[in-house]
Amino acid sequence: MKIKVGFGFDVHQLKEGHPFIVGGVELDHHAGAFGHSDADVLVHAICDALLGAANLEDIGYHFPNTDEQWKGINSLVLLQHCIKLIADKGYTLGNIDAMLCLEAPKIKPYIGQMKEKIAAASGLDVDDISIKATTNETMGFIGREEGVVAYAVCLIEKA
Repeated sequence: MKIKVGFGFDVHQLKEGHPFIVGGVELDHHAGAFGHSDADVLVHAICDALLGAANLEDIGYHFPNTDEQWKGINSLVLLQHCIKLIADKGYTLGNIDAMLCLEAPKIKPYIGQMKEKIAAASGLDVDDISIKATTNETMGFIGREEGVVAYAVCLIEKA
């Protein structure tokens, strides 16, 4: 068996009046992430971790923000596509460990829903998905609520 680990990172600007989609779930907040797709920072970090583990470039390579077919797309569709890409190389996803960094809103009430959405898109059990959150202690662009960051690590396996 061959095992590989990938690391993903994503950041999005927060803008007043935009929907705030994280892990496929719309958060109740006055501002949301801005981007070409639905700007789901968590799913984007997971996609980059998967692609990196399988040595398949990065999310911008596969889903460029210059391509209109990805404009406004649900990022869970991108995750499904990444799962297919790693499967085409003979890999299956073992687990996801992710961390969100933002000041508000509190993420804990949404984690169960996020795990269910990501599990459905990735084929994992919810027990194989860890989502945690922290603040930036009011420092920097995160502390000023100008942006949100996500980190993810994924393990992939080939029999």
